[in-house]
Amino acid sequence: MEQMTLFENSMPQPLAARLRPQSLEEYVGQAHLLGPGKVLRRLIESDQVSSMIFWGPPGVGKTTLARIIANRTRAVFIDFSAVTSGIKEIRTVMQQAEDNRRYGEKTIVFVDEIHRFNKAQQDAFLPFVERGSIILIGATTENPSFEVNGALLSRCKVFVLQALEAQDLVCLLQRALKDPKNGFGNLSVQMPPQSLSVIADFANGDARTALSTLEMVVLNGDTNGDTIIVSPETLAQCTSKRSLLYDKKGEEHYNLISALHKSMRNSDPDAAVYWLARMLEAGEDPLYVARRIVRFASEDVGLADPQALTQAVAAFQACHFIGMPECTVHLTQVVVYLSLAPKSNALYTAYEQAKQDALEQLAEPVPLVIRNAPTKLMAQLSYGKGYQYAHDTKEKLTSMQCLPDSLLGRSYYQPAGQGQEAELLKRLEQIKEWKSKVSARR
Repeated sequence: MEQMTLFENSMPQPLAARLRPQSLEEYVGQAHLLGPGKVLRRLIESDQVSSMIFWGPPGVGKTTLARIIANRTRAVFIDFSAVTSGIKEIRTVMQQAEDNRRYGEKTIVFVDEIHRFNKAQQDAFLPFVERGSIILIGATTENPSFEVNGALLSRCKVFVLQALEAQDLVCLLQRALKDPKNGFGNLSVQMPPQSLSVIADFANGDARTALSTLEMVVLNGDTNGDTIIVSPETLAQCTSKRSLLYDKKGEEHYNLISALHKSMRNSDPDAAVYWLARMLEAGEDPLYVARRIVRFASEDVGLADPQALTQAVAAFQACHFIGMPECTVHLTQVVVYLSLAPKSNALYTAYEQAKQDALEQLAEPVPLVIRNAPTKLMAQLSYGKGYQYAHDTKEKLTSMQCLPDSLLGRSYYQPAGQGQEAELLKRLEQIKEWKSKVSARR
């Protein structure tokens, strides 16, 4: 049984809503969960559904699957939006669910975009989920590990729904063209060959986008009696701009910047430029990308190519000066440069090791020999006593101890020997050898 809203059928519904599958047999995709013998299908067929969260990209059937489960299990279905609902609405729905339970009816509360609820709102569901007053089905496009609080997440089974394959979308589109009641089966639609494949590719795994695009294509076709003729130009116009899956604050944001970093680190300029384009064309702030690239220049290239940081900072400044879309070429330049540059993480590891010692070792005082003595008292206390000015020596070196006693002999910076760091490695070895010989003569 499903809760209906007032005047729900007073307005014509979009094609995607009219063709929403009503049963598992009509449902397309997610074979890894709903194929014969798969875990979710067995739970539904045996009426043993418990609270769960569907995690997946838009348009893969999260809401549809929840409705199918409600119909299959003969439960009251309450559609609840995290965007428009607050604590008061949650309590009202929970009271309704309690009343249903007293009459022996199960209630499935479907919460779309559950990640938009704050902790207090999510916690409001907890006692009712624990008592079994409701079966909670949440849908989210964000990683529930980050967006759903632990107490609620521990009481729900997470099912990962995947983007639909192109052939799945083509099947949906064919069904829309043949269905005389909810689709275009009462019309003769003439389209260029491979049109459905073009729409499926454009939809990028999103069934809602695929059906909405088909509807747009048909409605904009030329009418000749009961025949609708879709020209190649109409098809091209309706599929001219793909909406890239991207959330500037969500997991995909971090997935893509990670892909960019790892591609540059792996010296793969083609992959790096692709992931850069994916981010920028989806609307990412170029200054965010530029800042991350500046970090990469020192973390992953460092002194193997000292020009890497210069290139990265220059790209950041160019982005700041002229913005999108002109700055795409500057970011491409630095991404390719860093991808092809010799790699060294010696600076990163040097700081991390030093940080660990700084946090875990005793906070020893700075050795007196390298302290300044700007006052007479400090000089009397031996501040700076024995200090050796390196520029006064022929070698521009001294054997003076600069580390605390407990860290004597520590080696943080260890050049990788790549690019210009090979020369730095030789220089460092010479310095250490000279200091060792001078110390041995004492």
